[in-house]
Amino acid sequence: MLCYRRHMATPASSVGPLLREWRQRRRLSQLALACEAEVSSRHVSFLETGRAQPSREMVLLLAERLEVPLRDRNTLLVAAGFAPVFAERPLADPALDVARKAVDLVLKGHEPYPALAIDRHWTLVAANRAVAPLLAGIAPKLLQPPVNVLRLSLHPGGIAPRIVNASEWRTHIVERLRRQVAVTADATLTGLLEELRGYPLPDDGVLRQESSSDFGGVLVPLRLRTEAGVLSFVSTTTIFGTPVDITLSELAIESFFPADAATAAALHAAVQD
Repeated sequence: MLCYRRHMATPASSVGPLLREWRQRRRLSQLALACEAEVSSRHVSFLETGRAQPSREMVLLLAERLEVPLRDRNTLLVAAGFAPVFAERPLADPALDVARKAVDLVLKGHEPYPALAIDRHWTLVAANRAVAPLLAGIAPKLLQPPVNVLRLSLHPGGIAPRIVNASEWRTHIVERLRRQVAVTADATLTGLLEELRGYPLPDDGVLRQESSSDFGGVLVPLRLRTEAGVLSFVSTTTIFGTPVDITLSELAIESFFPADAATAAALHAAVQD
């Protein structure tokens, strides 16, 4: 069923500070934003200070130029006195059937290599069969839904003790999340970032030499100890290109590829056992 999140009534004048906050978050001057939106910088200033009220079209235009997430575009619209326009359906909604099948197709097609789908808070939505064997030995409480894959990765009870280049991987994950927080200002992600930073620092010992230098410094591998030996992965992120639904706009697929021939051979052998 098509639905929208409830929004509390907000005075129209409150849209100005929100626009200014998003502009500053994107590190744009009023002039730069005005040029992007093809309006005058004076008009942008008036909108931010409440001396002028934006039309619905202007809110959407500025939000697009500022690359505001769809969820927050609804918030801007409501703050300006307009109804939200972007729907948020559960992934099981029949309207998202095509998208859901596309996700399943990508996950299954990536086997025997691991791949998983996550939402905006890094909550596990779906995973292919190649993921489960990599989760051996994880504390059961971390596998209780909702499963957060970043917590699973860095928690002492997760896979962190089995990550050969744990310090390097932790730095990569924390920095990636920090950038996401800077872009979205999401309170849940902010809390998650503080939680991850509070985990004890890993002790890689002599294994710290296993690093991204093997990839020319352009990729950070995940090196994981398993029963099949040390498996090495590099990852990519896939998102929907033109979503107009909040759920789809916040869905991403993390696909892991073997970083060496030994890892590829081990993964292919696993599916033949």
